[in-house]
Amino acid sequence: MSRTTPSRRSLNRALSALALLAVAAGGVTACSDNDSASKPSAPASAASPVSPGTAQAGEAKLHMVDNGGHRLAFYVTQGNDSTIVLDSGGGEYSSQWKGIAPELHAATGATVITYDRAGLGKSDVVPGAWKAESAVSDLKAGLKQLGVTKDVTLVSHSQAGEVANYFAKDNSKMLSGAVLIDANLPQFFTDEEIPRLVAATQPEVDAAKKDPDKPANRQLISVTEGFAPAHQAFHKVAWPESVPATVMVSEKTPFDGSPQDAQRWRDAAASFVQEAPNRTLVTAKGTSHEVPTERPDLVLKAIEGMFAAQH
Repeated sequence: MSRTTPSRRSLNRALSALALLAVAAGGVTACSDNDSASKPSAPASAASPVSPGTAQAGEAKLHMVDNGGHRLAFYVTQGNDSTIVLDSGGGEYSSQWKGIAPELHAATGATVITYDRAGLGKSDVVPGAWKAESAVSDLKAGLKQLGVTKDVTLVSHSQAGEVANYFAKDNSKMLSGAVLIDANLPQFFTDEEIPRLVAATQPEVDAAKKDPDKPANRQLISVTEGFAPAHQAFHKVAWPESVPATVMVSEKTPFDGSPQDAQRWRDAAASFVQEAPNRTLVTAKGTSHEVPTERPDLVLKAIEGMFAAQH
């Protein structure tokens, strides 16, 4: 049976194995401006717990934190004792939230934190396969060094959904709620779907291996290593019933060109929501996978609603 090829850019953003590449002008290029991963990291400086007065009102302050010998860039807009953490989609970094973060801070008064996952933005490259568990370790280490231990509203787009699920599983008491925006969810990664995803990305992986030192290619290779077993394990992860969640699904999904995969994406979100009464499903009408960019108003409404419901 033949299958229709999904939208490559959206597919690449959504799935951790496809996180960084998009096909443009007949060649493979990094999405957005993610070649910044090749830029030198900011000078190392010890992170200090966030507290009132560390920056001017509404201003994001850079904190470099250390986790196991590599540095990560965290940006903190100081507010009250409640915290909203914005976690970017695959291949994106803190700049994805540059329009949303200040609006959230102004609307809620909360401390707003964005950050660059390893190998992106100002954060150090970490050799080897990308693992959601390692990303969780980085996020938790950063929050701990910044003095954030509770009352966190976690907002995750796309690939960051994997980080969110593992983080919530082991750190549910830190979370007051979550907003998952067209996010990778365990229910999607079935034994039927995983081989389809691997096959869909193999041409890009093969091309990347011809120039492995290019930042975008390095990232793609790292997230495709061990993809199948990693996502078989992810499929078994259960979101804690104590943490409320809003799940926002784009209308077109990352699979606009593949009706079967698109329906599986929608079904996964619906299944996730149906597992507990404190979960809500929202469809972002008229959007592709790039919901934070296309409809920041909807994203702000969802986050502010979750935040208000818990405070």
